[in-house]
Amino acid sequence: MPASDGEFWYNLVTRQVERGKQSPGADRAGPFATADEAARAPEIMAQRAQAWREDEARDDDWGTPPSEGARRQ
Repeated sequence: MPASDGEFWYNLVTRQVERGKQSPGADRAGPFATADEAARAPEIMAQRAQAWREDEARDDDWGTPPSEGARRQ
């Protein structure tokens, strides 16, 4: 049994949980440790995307640049 057969994947096209690599890589998300976790893939991906957006926003916020007057002093 290949190692990937013990992993679960979420098929983005069919919206079904699969055991092992049954579908093309572009059509699946994972791997997940359990079938239940794979079934929650859309929720998990949305949570991770939100966390990444928040992280990017923090990285992009370098604060307000000093005013011209403050630079001359």
